[in-house]
Amino acid sequence: MNPMDAWVNEGLPRVINRLEGAIAADPDETSQDGLDFTGRNDIYEMLDKVLAVLFPASFSKEAIARADLGFFLSDTVRHIVFRLGRHIKDVFQYRCKKDKCDSCNCEERAQRALIYLIEALPGIREVLLQDIDAAFDGDPAAKYTDEIILSYPCVEAIATHRIAHTLYELDVPIIPRIMAERAHSRTGIDIHPGARIGPRFFIDHGTGVVIGETTRIGANVKIYQGVTLGAVSPFDSNGKPLRGEKRHPDIEDDVIIYANATILGGETVIGKGAVIGGNTWITRSVSPGEHVYNKPRT
Repeated sequence: MNPMDAWVNEGLPRVINRLEGAIAADPDETSQDGLDFTGRNDIYEMLDKVLAVLFPASFSKEAIARADLGFFLSDTVRHIVFRLGRHIKDVFQYRCKKDKCDSCNCEERAQRALIYLIEALPGIREVLLQDIDAAFDGDPAAKYTDEIILSYPCVEAIATHRIAHTLYELDVPIIPRIMAERAHSRTGIDIHPGARIGPRFFIDHGTGVVIGETTRIGANVKIYQGVTLGAVSPFDSNGKPLRGEKRHPDIEDDVIIYANATILGGETVIGKGAVIGGNTWITRSVSPGEHVYNKPRT
């Protein structure tokens, strides 16, 4: 018998049995009351639909005539309400089971969160338009704003973040992280949904940018590729990172951070109007208007 055929008949069943045993022993994978992890792809689809509602000409899968815009928005938002609402209820119920909570109404919480998100969409679009204006103002290579919406990775990353952050602020579990990681995989820009980001935010190029959970960013901030706004994690007596602590920096208004700069720590504040040069490593606060850069070798 061919060695491959022999393995398929004898070795492969052993692998299948081991996988089946391991999966069957995992309550998260097998419980009928658990979370349907296959719903991640459906959340991706719902995120695409929310993006299409915000910018139909750029994110919808087909051209929308002006006369059909109202119908498209109504039909798409109703679809989002039905399908995303179900996922939001599922994750609330899942977390309650994990936390052994029996005192809250998950369906009511899910409905409130969904309504808040949908009613927030016009405001999210207004802020995103400011972000796009900042990109146009900050990049001489941009000829038109529609070029930015269609081709700049920061638009999808920031738009996704503003949607995910809204859900995160409503304490919706899991879904904001799924949305953030989809944007990360597509754009190379990793923004935790907990980060608070003001208007007119522009990420030039974008690849390799990391923005941590407790970061706060003011208005009119511009950063370049490879920038890390990261943590200096506080530890408990057993050497484990403390949860719920401020771990990431604050970036005040009108700051520019050039490529590959690393800024760490929950007590680090980059003051208004400061300029951070490329390839710098910062773990202390920077005064307003200060310029920080590496001295060239002589």
